[in-house]
Amino acid sequence: MNKESRKFLDKYLNNASPTGFESSGQEIWLDYIKPYIDEHFTDTYGTAVGVINPIANYKVVIEAHADEISWFVNYITDEGYIYVRRNGGSDHQIAPSKRVNIHTKKGIVKGVFGWPAIHVRRDKSSEEQPTLKNIFVDVGCSSKEEVEKLGIHVGCVMTFDDELIDLNKNYLSGRALDNRIGGFMIAEVAKMLHDNKKKLDFGLYIVNAVQEEVGLRGAQMIAERINPNVAIVTDVCHDTCSPMYNKIESGHQKAGDGPVLTYGPAVHNNVLDMIINVAEKNKIPFQRAAASRATGTDTDAFAYSNQGVASALISLPLKYMHTTVETVHKEDVQNVIKLIYSFLLKIKKGHDFRYLK
Repeated sequence: MNKESRKFLDKYLNNASPTGFESSGQEIWLDYIKPYIDEHFTDTYGTAVGVINPIANYKVVIEAHADEISWFVNYITDEGYIYVRRNGGSDHQIAPSKRVNIHTKKGIVKGVFGWPAIHVRRDKSSEEQPTLKNIFVDVGCSSKEEVEKLGIHVGCVMTFDDELIDLNKNYLSGRALDNRIGGFMIAEVAKMLHDNKKKLDFGLYIVNAVQEEVGLRGAQMIAERINPNVAIVTDVCHDTCSPMYNKIESGHQKAGDGPVLTYGPAVHNNVLDMIINVAEKNKIPFQRAAASRATGTDTDAFAYSNQGVASALISLPLKYMHTTVETVHKEDVQNVIKLIYSFLLKIKKGHDFRYLK
């Protein structure tokens, strides 16, 4: 990863883009890819799309989602404590003692998730566990009125205050790698195509979709607008080799062993076979996973949109999903980029992926 790419990654990952409030992150992303695309557009809810060869009739999408899990201010007590509601799949168990940024129209207000000291939790047999009913945020105020003077009100969104770090030499760790690392990877694909002066005979739509964490909503909207022929989605999946995973249920995927290719009804087998052939030809390591009914990613939204879109999923193994220490292997990041790039050089306009012709 060169210095320019790493600078973008740090800026992009350290910025907050909670579900429904992704605009600042989308601006960072668009500013980075503009030199590598022919044009761009956004939709009503903020999904951003960079386009290469926009006049082409045959359309290929590479996609990631831009939003991160977060919290909403739900209730402010008379004493100035704040109770929260999830925005996406936020984990109540990791909240106590975490710092947060509360996003208001007056700017960011700092807060902390408080928790009673261990000294007063003497009865371990009945010790209360963190739940949405008892976790709370302290912003250093002693009344509701004082909280409101800071610009905080019900509906303000808050994100954890954590930044991207290097873990040893091989890993990246931080919050919101799910899935802004995907946005980084598809942006790097666009950069590679530009830097290597590759010409595509189809239209390439680099899509950074909003609101995946609440039901694939951004992908649903943009799929209808673009109406692509093919869609390659990249997202994260679980590293099941870290402690406390059941491989019988979750399969075997390990960070550092390459991108994960998923089998499932929404994944088009002919697209998947082409991706595997590309990986094998280019000696890109990969792993396999199986999805029951749905992948749970934007792949499902694209696959079942319009009259059906030939779609596949290329996942990045990630440790500790939906925490503030999400962790990925740097080689996996580069191999996802390389695999998508190599696939785009293989596909040609007019390719018919239908099972029956």
